[in-house]
Amino acid sequence: MLLLKRHLLIMIKTNGFSLKNGNDSLLDDLLHNYSGNIQTPLHPKAFSIGKNEKIEIIANHMRSILHTLGLDLNDESIKDTPMRVAKMYVNETFSGLLPENEPSVTKFENNYKYNQMLVEKDITVFSTCEHHLVPIYGKAHVAYFSSGSVIGLSKLNRIVDYYSRRPQVQERLTIQISEALKEALNTKDVAVVIDANHMCVASRGIRDINSSTITSEYSGKFLNMEIRKEFLSYLGK
Repeated sequence: MLLLKRHLLIMIKTNGFSLKNGNDSLLDDLLHNYSGNIQTPLHPKAFSIGKNEKIEIIANHMRSILHTLGLDLNDESIKDTPMRVAKMYVNETFSGLLPENEPSVTKFENNYKYNQMLVEKDITVFSTCEHHLVPIYGKAHVAYFSSGSVIGLSKLNRIVDYYSRRPQVQERLTIQISEALKEALNTKDVAVVIDANHMCVASRGIRDINSSTITSEYSGKFLNMEIRKEFLSYLGK
């Protein structure tokens, strides 16, 4: 972890960021993306340019791609496509690559002393396969036991959405969501299951439209098989 922090400090200084004057949280923001096997592979200058510059660069590359494919960029229907795609990539599809978009999570005291499992199921997942840049879509199911604090239910959805909106593999996505929930809730008692369809399987290659992929991550109390069975029973598994 110390080596990891040193690497991030070098990356931040290289790109002109400061950890002074209240910006200490930047290092914590980046640690989500650089922790062992769950890191999202970002190059050292990933945050060196702003959103608007990224949009312009991507739009220019997209014009070149469409032109190379043989499309007429003067056509009324296509001429604005490069800019539309660039804005979509930066502001929507891959918005989870920007640390400033990470959900702000406020903890509340568990005043009701609720000590049973809390389950939020059927959370919509829209992500992108990092191998072919085509959609991954499905549902995430999360659960936790409070260690004394709770967060708003919508924050569970927002955490799932944040880590989904970047190029992903489903295994990494599952672990990233789990780690983020453990930190936000200050508990190890977290479970995450994702059931998703991959367009890289359905629309190309084998073209199998009937299969889905299920991944899971269990920690804390959910390592107990009886508790895990209870969680899965709520999902109809």
